[in-house]
Amino acid sequence: MSHLDRLRRPSRTGPTDRLRVLLVEDDPGDAFLVQELLVEAGAPVDLEVATSVARARPLLRYVDCVLLDLGLPDASGLDGLRDLLEDAGSAAVCVLTGLEDEHLGVAAVGEGAQDYLIKGRVDGVLLSRALRYAVERKRADENARRLREAELRQAESARLERGLLPQPLIDPTTAGLVSFYRPGRHRALLGGDFYDVVEVSPGRLQLLVGDVCGHGVDEAALGVTLRVAWRALVLASVPDDAVLPALEQVLVSERRSDELFATVAMVTVDVPAARATVRLAGHPPPVLLTGGRALPCEVDPGLVLGVLPGTPCPAVDVDLPGSDWGLLTYTDGLIEGLGGSDRDRLGIDGLCALLKDYRESVAGPYELPRWLVGQAELRNGEPLADDVAMLLLNAAGEKW
Repeated sequence: MSHLDRLRRPSRTGPTDRLRVLLVEDDPGDAFLVQELLVEAGAPVDLEVATSVARARPLLRYVDCVLLDLGLPDASGLDGLRDLLEDAGSAAVCVLTGLEDEHLGVAAVGEGAQDYLIKGRVDGVLLSRALRYAVERKRADENARRLREAELRQAESARLERGLLPQPLIDPTTAGLVSFYRPGRHRALLGGDFYDVVEVSPGRLQLLVGDVCGHGVDEAALGVTLRVAWRALVLASVPDDAVLPALEQVLVSERRSDELFATVAMVTVDVPAARATVRLAGHPPPVLLTGGRALPCEVDPGLVLGVLPGTPCPAVDVDLPGSDWGLLTYTDGLIEGLGGSDRDRLGIDGLCALLKDYRESVAGPYELPRWLVGQAELRNGEPLADDVAMLLLNAAGEKW
């Protein structure tokens, strides 16, 4: 087996495993000395030698540690170290210096090397230990970096959550409101789902549920932008029919590519008049809950925002039966999972089937969204892949 074949073997992390070390040294005598020291010490090391940084670069991905001479013809001193560190990846770097250049070793650690050794002052045991420690130090540095990145992602997620999931502006005596959000199973960050509720005048509510296509940070940030813009529009008393066209203008101006679009459901509820006006832009229709039954609102789904800007969103009035009603608005993540043994999607009909006799399944509105997601996942056979956002407005407050 060649040296390169040994280097290409999968890396292991146990304390007794062999290290794959690349010595970058142009002096054959010094290279031979390093090999002999490791052999005499019985060090578990597979050593490969490269005479320049250029020859070393293709081998970096296969090694655990690089032992670098700072006096190479094509990369001398700290410049050579910086050049190699750019391509070192997960490999640790330990530098070799002469006795008179010990200051370079200290500077090399400051530049990112894991350790330094002085030629003529090391034996095989010390050399083997230094290589092992350099590898472990590199792994610790990588773990610390990943932890820091995770903390930053978590902080970013919290900021996005505050933007996507606001505090509704509603008098609790007007109607009961339950909000729900859960990110999809594959993501630590929030996706592009968003919602908001504003009571613009006594008994008159504006509800918004939307979904920006995609699941990255850019999509989530765009969702925050759309939600904040929508709240500003309704608080500024912009006419209802003009709100979604204005929101589409914001989407078109803020999106990073023409392929980004959003589906939106906007519902205006006049509680004293027991009437809701629904406007959809490519979004699934709300579901009306009354008398223990669930009925989808018969509303034109409209066209998603951002595909053909300027296309109007039809408004449809829905009567709310007396004081016995609930209005469930949701994103499509709830209905896109499988619906059961037939392997078709759950869909709107399947959602209404789940909600049949909902009063016998849950004690009150505040339990319904979480129960509904659980039932959808049970039929899907696994957690739902997409984000799920829901708003449940209920005339009866906490009780059915």
